[in-house]
Amino acid sequence: MMMKNEDAITLARMIIELDLLRDEIWESLTSEAGDKAYEILRNVQNS
Repeated sequence: MMMKNEDAITLARMIIELDLLRDEIWESLTSEAGDKAYEILRNVQNS
């Protein structure tokens, strides 16, 4: 099944938006948790 060019562009834009949101959320987590942010993220991810 071939994806339309418009669909591919829409998906690419969605990925960029998600990436920017991820960065914002990560900054919020590091602001709240400081040096423990990465450890907390991994613990939650693995639970």
